[in-house]
Amino acid sequence: MIHVGDIREWRGYDVIDRDGHKIGMLEAIYVDTSTDDPAMATVQTGLPTRHRLVFVPLDGATIGPGYVKVAHAKGLVKECPSIGTDDVLPAEEEEAIFKYYGLTYQPGTGGERQLARR
Repeated sequence: MIHVGDIREWRGYDVIDRDGHKIGMLEAIYVDTSTDDPAMATVQTGLPTRHRLVFVPLDGATIGPGYVKVAHAKGLVKECPSIGTDDVLPAEEEEAIFKYYGLTYQPGTGGERQLARR
């Protein structure tokens, strides 16, 4: 189990795929608002002058010294819907990220977001 208290230390870690290929650098963790458990990470990818942030689920992720290993292939993660490095994920775009990975999107009963950045 990944503990919320540990996630602040992960910023700047390499994010690698299930086969050990580097995807990019961990930028932030998003938690599920209903459980406060880590749910998604944003990964900085792209060329030095054209960085963007892609989302990857943390289900099945493992932590090592200086890296976070995710359960998804690099190619899949790099094609995920993205945001700019200075942008915030708009609430109306959350569902598209869940659908991309085949996950169920569960907003709050009052329409609250499912993800919150930590």
